Amino acid sequence: MTGATSPAPARPGALGRRAGLVALAAALTAADLGLKAWAQRALPDAPIDGGPLDLQLAYNSGVAFSFGADAPAWTVIAVTGLITLAVAAALWRTAPKASRLWGGALAAVLGGAAANLIDRTPDGNVTDYLHTGWWPTFNLADTFIICGALLLVAISWRNGKADEGAVLAR
Repeated sequence: MTGATSPAPARPGALGRRAGLVALAAALTAADLGLKAWAQRALPDAPIDGGPLDLQLAYNSGVAFSFGADAPAWTVIAVTGLITLAVAAALWRTAPKASRLWGGALAAVLGGAAANLIDRTPDGNVTDYLHTGWWPTFNLADTFIICGALLLVAISWRNGKADEGAVLAR
């Protein structure tokens, strides 16, 4: 056949992009929950000195920097649940047209938020295990949330406008 060209590689459709980002968020959630389960078994009476980053078991009834630690557990769970749902909605809505970096950043925030929400639900506390001595004890989910959020800000700032975020306004 003359003049025939090979088709361009298929790009994943909206459902495929969404499924991929949800799978990434789920994998990050599982990684943190697995480490939390390990920390609860291995670290109660035996912290591990790692130099600049120690492994030490702690529990936090509040959110970042123990903010809201005095609030009723159901309030913290409800608010973090609503925020997690909002991030999930943003990921679902922006996934088809957003850059991979934007989607990955939202998946990181969602994975971290979901892990902390799942961990908090039974008793109102989040398990922390990463300790520096100069910073509050935290967990991998917190790292996902902070890194993902910083990346979202950087992408928005770099573009001069939140191109990917503008999809949210539609």
